[in-house]
Amino acid sequence: MSDRPPQPGPAVRDRLAREWNVWLCTVRPDGSPHTTPVWFVFLRDTWWIGTDAGSVKVRNIETSPRVSLALEDGRAPVVAEGTARTHHGFPADVTAAFAAKYDWDVTAPYRPGVARVLLEVPVRRWLMAGVAH
Repeated sequence: MSDRPPQPGPAVRDRLAREWNVWLCTVRPDGSPHTTPVWFVFLRDTWWIGTDAGSVKVRNIETSPRVSLALEDGRAPVVAEGTARTHHGFPADVTAAFAAKYDWDVTAPYRPGVARVLLEVPVRRWLMAGVAH
């Protein structure tokens, strides 16, 4: 038996390719949730998110890496859980995917003097895969 979660079907994969925002929920040190919309690409059964190295989400992930992600459309929810890892390097295929999806250089600093990082979130579990319950 594989430890990999079941993979989403073609309709969900299409949404992952075309939808622009996913809500990322991290946990603050006091245990309260921090939820924010972010741009993403979904490659190799993994969510990839570019962000500032000093962001609240990165600080939260450094102390508690478990996260959840939810696409915006509540009529057909897509919700996943995973354990985030922070990367200071940017794989070429991930950078290319961000450029193709958003016409955006995910490595470019948003604020002067603040480094960019990449969050890698392999899916541990799909909670909802595009159907309302």
